[in-house]
Amino acid sequence: MTTNNHSITNEFILIGLTYHSDLKPLLFFMFFVIYLITMVGNLGLVALIVMERRLHTPMYIFLGNLALMDSCCSSAITPKMLENFFSEKRKISLYECMAQFYFFSFAETADCFLLAAMAYDRYVAICSPLQYHSKMSKKLCIQMSIGVYIAGILHSMVHVGLLLRLTFCGSHQINHFFCDILPLFRLSCVDPFINELTLLILSGSIQSFTIITVLISYISILFTIFRMKSKEGRGKALSTCASHFLSVSIFYGSLLFMYVRPSSAKGGDKDVTVAIFYTLIIPFLNPFIYSLRNKEVTNVMKRVLKKASLIF
Repeated sequence: MTTNNHSITNEFILIGLTYHSDLKPLLFFMFFVIYLITMVGNLGLVALIVMERRLHTPMYIFLGNLALMDSCCSSAITPKMLENFFSEKRKISLYECMAQFYFFSFAETADCFLLAAMAYDRYVAICSPLQYHSKMSKKLCIQMSIGVYIAGILHSMVHVGLLLRLTFCGSHQINHFFCDILPLFRLSCVDPFINELTLLILSGSIQSFTIITVLISYISILFTIFRMKSKEGRGKALSTCASHFLSVSIFYGSLLFMYVRPSSAKGGDKDVTVAIFYTLIIPFLNPFIYSLRNKEVTNVMKRVLKKASLIF
C-alpha cells in the first residue's frame, strides 16, 4: 500500500545517541547509573512521604507527586533507550511510540503544574506564614494534585489523538532517543500544521501560566527574604531558593527551547542534547535538590535507616 509513492510506516527506528559505536558501552553505563539513581531516589522519596505522617503536608504532597512523575518520565524513556544501545534493529512500533510519547507528555505536563504549585506553596509559607494553614489546606492541596493529573491526561490525549491522524511514510528513522512529537512531525507525509498550531497554543499556554506563577512566587519570596533581620535565616532561605530556582530554570528553559521556539518543528541534532536535560538530568537531580537539602526529610531518612539497621 502506498501514499504519494511512499510506503506507509507502522514502525520506526530510534537512532539518537547510537551514532558512535565505540561510545555505546560508556553511554549505556552512564545512563543506566543515572536511571538507577533516579528511580531509587524518586521512589524512595515517595515511600518516605507516604510512610511518615509528619511529611503529610502540602509541600511534601506536591514533592511526592513530582518524584512520582519524574519516575514515570524516566521509565517511559530510559529502558527503551538502554535497549537500543545494543540492539541491531532499534525498532519501535507506531503504537509503542504513541504510548511512550503519551506517558512522557503526561509526566512533563504534570511536572510543569507541580513546580508552579510548589512555588506558590513556598510563597504562602514564607510571605504569609500566619495564613498558611487557611490558604494551603490539605483539601486544597489534594484538589490541586488531582487537577494536575487531569491536565496531564487531557493534554497528552489531545496530542496523541492528533498524531494518530497523521500518516507516516518515506523515512522511518527518528533522529532522537525516544518518540518525541517534533521528530514525528518531520516524518509525516500529511501537513502537520494543525498539530504544530495545537502544540504551540497548548504548550505555550501551559508553560506561560506556570512560568509566570513560578516567577511571581519566587520574586515575592526574594523581597520577603531581603527584609529578614536575621542574616543566618536570610542566607539559608536564599541558598534553598537558589537551588530550587536553578532546577526550575533548566527544566523550563529546555522545554521552551524545544516546544515554544519559532520554527521548532524544523529543529535538528540539538534537540537530542536539550532533551537529555528535561528527560534524564532533571529527574535525576530533583531528589537531591528538593529532599537531601531539606533537614526534615534527612532527619526522617536517618530515623528510617536507623530502624532498618536495628532490624537487620
